[in-house]
Amino acid sequence: MIKPLLQKLIVAVNGSEQSLSAAMYSIMLAMQYKCELKAVYVVDSATLKQLEFSRFFIPEESARYKERLTEDGQKYLEYVKRLAEGKKLKIETELRTGSVWREIVTSADEFGADLIILGGKKADYLVERYKTSSTNSEIIGSANCNVLIVKQGDVDGLFKLA
Repeated sequence: MIKPLLQKLIVAVNGSEQSLSAAMYSIMLAMQYKCELKAVYVVDSATLKQLEFSRFFIPEESARYKERLTEDGQKYLEYVKRLAEGKKLKIETELRTGSVWREIVTSADEFGADLIILGGKKADYLVERYKTSSTNSEIIGSANCNVLIVKQGDVDGLFKLA
């Protein structure tokens, strides 16, 4: 007998509407296929270092901004945890610091994820057909498991029905 295709899912959360839709979608997917689920928020310290190096931020500003990002990350992870618990689903959360794409891929590897779930925008077919964020592109290109981009617009409605 072959093992199920999906056993462990990881969802990247950054606070955007798209990432929160991806979180809801991942909760429904985990419920339907009885998977373990982990939500990850990454404090983008790599970009902060670049901004400091280019003198856009002084070290004190960078530290304050990193602190605020960490607080935001904890809030978003707590929100996703409440969403999952509202559906009687156990979820693991993790706050990481570093390069977003690298930390998502590393977290997925450490978790043994079968699928990384990301939020994405529904593109205008003629204008932005192949457009995706650079972070999502890096994750797609570097992941050691499958990656799913959630573009579905009515996830919130489906989530309420689940």
